[in-house]
Amino acid sequence: MSDFSSTSLSTKDNAGLTEYHLRPKDALLGAQMLFVAFGALVLVPLLTGLDPNVALFTAGAGTLIFQVVTRGRIPIFLASSFAFLPPIMYGVKTWGIPGTMCGLCAAGFVYVVLSFLIRWQGSEIIKKILPPVVTGPVIMVIGLILAPVAVNMAMGKTGDGSFELFPRNTAMVISLISLATTILVSIMGKGILRLIPILCGIIVGYILSLVFGIVDFSPVTNAAWFAVPSFVLPEWNFQAIFYIVPIAIAPAIEHFGDVLAIGGVTGKDYLKDPGVENTMLGDGLATSFASFLGGPPNTTYSEVTGAVALTRVFNPAIMTWAAITAILLAFVGKVGAILQTIPAPVMGGIMLLLFGAIMVIGMNTLVQSGEDLTSPRNLSIVALILVFGIGGMSFSAGDFTLQGIGLAGILGVAMNLLLPSDKR
Repeated sequence: MSDFSSTSLSTKDNAGLTEYHLRPKDALLGAQMLFVAFGALVLVPLLTGLDPNVALFTAGAGTLIFQVVTRGRIPIFLASSFAFLPPIMYGVKTWGIPGTMCGLCAAGFVYVVLSFLIRWQGSEIIKKILPPVVTGPVIMVIGLILAPVAVNMAMGKTGDGSFELFPRNTAMVISLISLATTILVSIMGKGILRLIPILCGIIVGYILSLVFGIVDFSPVTNAAWFAVPSFVLPEWNFQAIFYIVPIAIAPAIEHFGDVLAIGGVTGKDYLKDPGVENTMLGDGLATSFASFLGGPPNTTYSEVTGAVALTRVFNPAIMTWAAITAILLAFVGKVGAILQTIPAPVMGGIMLLLFGAIMVIGMNTLVQSGEDLTSPRNLSIVALILVFGIGGMSFSAGDFTLQGIGLAGILGVAMNLLLPSDKR
């Protein structure tokens, strides 16, 4: 679709507009784009203990911030990032939500710093600091470190496996059918259906949970129709900052890919106009804003890019309507309450595929780079990132502790900058 010409854009077919035109008649199209993103958007807060209504609000507000920074040039939607699942889960358990939000807010500022670095040195500087030999294994660690959580929830236990929530056999039936639905829809689904495999898996799993009688509707009964989302302000936590900031490596690189993808769909080079330095800045400000209110970090959504390609609706204002719809839904208390009734086995089934997919994306990053992974330099970097991250290596100095993915990410960046290039 990259050869989509400017002449075709000047036709009377409004669906082909690539310039920003906010029209009331496009509100329904915007709601459809939110529907495509909905399953993935709410999955992150549901898995981490954050408020899904806050996630809806910050996704909508974050998308609007992104549009302001990029001058309404790009038809893209921002919402909850899967890359930050491990640190949010660990952080909420260790420092509580306010402390975790401090680290997530700092991760957003990393994007802002990167945007100014690109503005100063050009986009090549990112490839120098964060080459595939670093980002690939870091992404793999993100997926692999969460594998036990997915398996435990699929078997009806809590994420750490310490307590059984539902009978094992019942949980396995629900989780595996949810998983199978997600896979089949992603492979065999047609049209808009193929873009919402996670949502389809959740719906089928929820129906099965109703059949087995394991859904508790008391939160829905007690929830008000109109309610202000439970916003949470961050609290300063130095440990959370050092633990979470290195995770920003993965979504920063993912950002480039998503901007290139939507450019391929619309036939425009967004790396030049509005410029990757501005798209990165918009993403960073949206992430920090979300963290200031207790929401998960934002990232550009490839599902919505797929929907843009399918519907050929290139008008960026469609995403404004999607953002407005998300903000309005955030104030409907019953929505968050219904989402919180989804049983753990349903989520566990989806997560089995999701976390494995994150690992495969990291592996694919390494493969596509074409680097010789058996060379002493590359072998050392990749091996130590994986072992430090998955093995849970930690470093402590007084009250300060650095471990897991955070330590692995910092180690990878440092080794890449300090180790000499292979003479071969």
